[in-house]
Formats: sequence, structure tokens, C-alpha cells
Amino acid sequence: MLGKNTISSCARRNAGAFFRKIIVKEVIFCIFYHQINTKMMKSLLIIFLFILGVKVNAQKVFSTQYSSQADVKVFVVEYESQADLKVYKVDYDSQAGSNNGKWFFTQYASQAKKKIFFVDYESQADLKIFFVKYDSQAGWRNKDKQHLMY
Repeated sequence: MLGKNTISSCARRNAGAFFRKIIVKEVIFCIFYHQINTKMMKSLLIIFLFILGVKVNAQKVFSTQYSSQADVKVFVVEYESQADLKVYKVDYDSQAGSNNGKWFFTQYASQAKKKIFFVDYESQADLKIFFVKYDSQAGWRNKDKQHLMY
């Protein structure tokens, strides 16, 4: 049976993106390597689901000066219907996480998951984007291009 200190360490992890993998591993460790009664298991499951649900999904990107430095070349279209991806710019890096059109622009390339370069012509682009006003509007229109931002 787990002691109080062990359960507390499982439950009190930071909800940031960096610690999510640690939380998953620790909860799995607690479940499989220790005998946990039903009440403790329910508590851990509730905490685990809460931590996963707290996060607002976005993606950290860095805008490069040269196309050769970029992972993806991006063109901003005039109309939403022309875009592969509708992008919403979030205000904080703590909101960053997955590939759903919510982008946080970092100051340094090393902080970003993807480096992008804004091209002048649509024909030069790997991905066409349209900036939206509300986060609920963000998302993929062309799922075939989704692999570019993973």
C-alpha cells in the first residue's frame, strides 16, 4: 500500500506541458507497481484527468529570417476558404501544446517546436494559413497538410 508521501508526489505535479509525461509515467507506476485500493485509484484518476483537461492546446512556432532555416514555408492567404490551416495567435507560451492551429510565436528558435518562414508567393508555400480573430475558429481545413506541423 502507498504511503501518504507517495500519493502526494503523484498528485502534486506541475500541470505544465513539460511535466505531463512524468505524470503519466508516475501514475502508471503507482497503479502497476503498488497495491492501490479503489478509493486511491479513483482519486488518482480524477487528478490525472483534471491535469490533462486544464491545458489549452497550441503550438510554439518561430518565424525565421531565411527560408533555408525553416521547417515549413508559410503563405498568409486573404480569405479563409483558401487556407489549409486557420491560425489563432495565443498570448502565452503556457497555452502551447498540440497541432490545432493555436500558435504561440517564440522569441528564440530553440524555444519553438516548428520554425516557419513567411513567403511572398503562394506557389512557394508548403502551407497556406489564415489568421482568425477567435480561438474557437482555429483548426485544420486541409488535413492532408497536418503532418507539416508535427
